[in-house]
Amino acid sequence: MTDRPAHEPDQPHDLVGIGIGPFNLSLAALAHAIPAAPGDPRPLAATFYEQRPAFHWHPGLLLDGASLQVPFLADLVTLADPTSPWSFLNYLRTRDRLFPFYFAERFHIQRAEYDAYCRWVTEQLPGLHFGHQVDAVRWNTDRALFEVDFTQLDRDGEAEALGRAYTRHIALGIGTEPFVPEPLKPLAEAESVPVLHSADYLRHRERLLDAHHITVIGSGQSGAEIFLDLLRARPEGAEKIHWLARTQAFAPMEYSKLGLEHFTPDYSRYFHALPESARDELVPRQWQLHKGIDADTIAAIHDELYRRTLHGGWPDATLTPGVHVRTAGRLANTQVELHLEHTQQGTRTRLTTDAVILATGYRERPLDAILGGLDPYLRRDASHRPRIDDQYRLVLDPTVTGHVYVQNAERHTHGVGAPDLGLAAWRSATILNNLTGTNPYPLPERTAFTTFGLTPHPPAIPTQTPALVPLRQTL
Repeated sequence: MTDRPAHEPDQPHDLVGIGIGPFNLSLAALAHAIPAAPGDPRPLAATFYEQRPAFHWHPGLLLDGASLQVPFLADLVTLADPTSPWSFLNYLRTRDRLFPFYFAERFHIQRAEYDAYCRWVTEQLPGLHFGHQVDAVRWNTDRALFEVDFTQLDRDGEAEALGRAYTRHIALGIGTEPFVPEPLKPLAEAESVPVLHSADYLRHRERLLDAHHITVIGSGQSGAEIFLDLLRARPEGAEKIHWLARTQAFAPMEYSKLGLEHFTPDYSRYFHALPESARDELVPRQWQLHKGIDADTIAAIHDELYRRTLHGGWPDATLTPGVHVRTAGRLANTQVELHLEHTQQGTRTRLTTDAVILATGYRERPLDAILGGLDPYLRRDASHRPRIDDQYRLVLDPTVTGHVYVQNAERHTHGVGAPDLGLAAWRSATILNNLTGTNPYPLPERTAFTTFGLTPHPPAIPTQTPALVPLRQTL
C-alpha cells in the first residue's frame, strides 16, 4: 500500500465534507435531494468522510439526566427547514414517541437523546462514510477541482485501502479537541497518572469513585455536572472533593431572552463586520454567554450540599473560584500535587489529590494540518489565522475557483455562536444557498429584536403573504 490509486471518477463530487459531527451532519441532511445548480435535474452530489467508525457525540459526558443547553428545535434541520424528514420530531414519530414527548413537555432534551437522534440520521442518510481518514487536500489547477486523499480504515483503525476523491467544493467540520492546560499536559499524557479530561469521564467513572480524594478543575457546565455526579455518589461527611476554577465565580450561563440574541444570525453578521482587533477583544469578555453553568445545575449542586448539612456538620467539599494551577507533579506514583495560586489574594498553596478531572473545555482543531496542500492559496489575518468571509468560506487566492467552507472553526470571525447547535441549520443553509447559487432554503432577513450597532435592519414584515409550501413526504 505504497502508491495512492489514481482514481478519477467520471463525475466529480459537488461537495466533500470532512468530518461528521453535528454540523457537517446538518449540512449533509439539508443537502440531501436538493438540486446541484439552477436548471440541473440531478441532486447535489455530496459525500462526507469521518475517521471514527461511527457517530458518537461527547460520549464521556452523556451523564444520566444531563440536558442540552439549547431547545430541541436546535436539531440538525428545523430552523432552516421544519418540513425536513431529518428533524427531531420526525425521529420521535418513527419511534412512536411523539405523544410521550408531547406530555413530557420538555423543551430541552437530554444529551443522550440528542446523540441517539443524530445516530438515527447517520444510519439512514446516504453519502456518509465512516472509517475514512482524510489525509490531504490539494487544488488541482489542471482540472479546477480539489483533490481529497483518504485512507479507509478497518474496524481496528488500521489502514485498509487508499482512495482519492475529486470535488468542486469542500466543507470542513473537523470539530474541536479537548484542551489540557500546559502545567498538566505531562501528567495527562502519562497513562499511569489519574489525570484525565472530562471527555473521558464516563469511561473512567468507576475508577475515579474509588479515589480517596478527587479534584475537578473548570467552572463550566461539564465541570459542574461532574462535580454534582461525584457529590451524589460519595458518602455523606466523606465526600473529599475539591472544585477549582480560574473564573472569579461559579457563574450562571447568560440565558436571558435578549442575551440569547447573541446566538442569532443578526449578531453573527454584526460580529463579522467588526474590525479584527475589536473581535479579538470582545470574545474573551463574552465567556458567560457560553462557558457559564445552567441555573438548574447550580441549584441542584446547592440543594445537594444543603441536604448534607441537615443533621449537622458540613460536607467535605471545597469549591474555590479565582484559582489557577501554576505547576503540577506526581507524588509516589499514585498521587498528584497541584501548586495553586489565588489571583485576587496573590496567595499560593499546594493541594495533594488522588485524581484530577480537567473540565477545561475544548479548542478548535487547527486547520493547517489538513489544509497544508492549500497553504500557498490561503489568505490570513494579522494573527496568522485563516480569513473567513461572511458566507463561511476560507478566503483563497482568486485562482482557486472552488470554495472551502468551515463549520465551528470561525469563532474569531463570527463570534460566540460558532460552536452553538442553535445556529447549525442556519449556517448549513447559508452554505448550501451559496454553493448552489440558488435559494433552496430561504432564510429570514431579521432574527433578533436587538439592533447590534447603528446600521438599521431591513424591513422585517413582508409586503405580501408568501405562498404556503406543501409538506414533503416523510420517510
